[in-house]
Amino acid sequence: MAFFLGLLSIGSILYGIGWLTQAPYLLNPHHDALLATTVMFVMIGLTHLRKPEQLTYMIPKFLPNARLLVLLSGVAELVLGIGLLISETRFWSAWGLIILLIVIFPANINVAVNNLPPPGGLPAKPWYVWSRLLFQPVYIIWIWYAALA
Repeated sequence: MAFFLGLLSIGSILYGIGWLTQAPYLLNPHHDALLATTVMFVMIGLTHLRKPEQLTYMIPKFLPNARLLVLLSGVAELVLGIGLLISETRFWSAWGLIILLIVIFPANINVAVNNLPPPGGLPAKPWYVWSRLLFQPVYIIWIWYAALA
């Protein structure tokens, strides 16, 4: 949910800047959504790389080397997020992020089933950790809209 609020906030701010400056590029919701997606995935990727130990608890126990998986997902988020900005790599980056969201879904299920606190000090209330699962398809639709539509 926090990720979604970040997408909405950044996209809205960019659109607002476009409205104030009459910059056609920023008055395009697709471009704003694309830039918001890039910013959010780069920020999340950097968080994974800076403090992987704060995220390893999310990885289900049946998966090996939780720290490495967190680092790999961080690199993927960073590279694919930046790749959205390049027209030649946008298609593959968007599909890479969609696949990544599907691949990391078991970590979010693990958080919900075990009522673990979500990253970033967000509430560990059951309604919140379960609602996070509902947002994965929303992120996939957002990426599709921003980069593939």
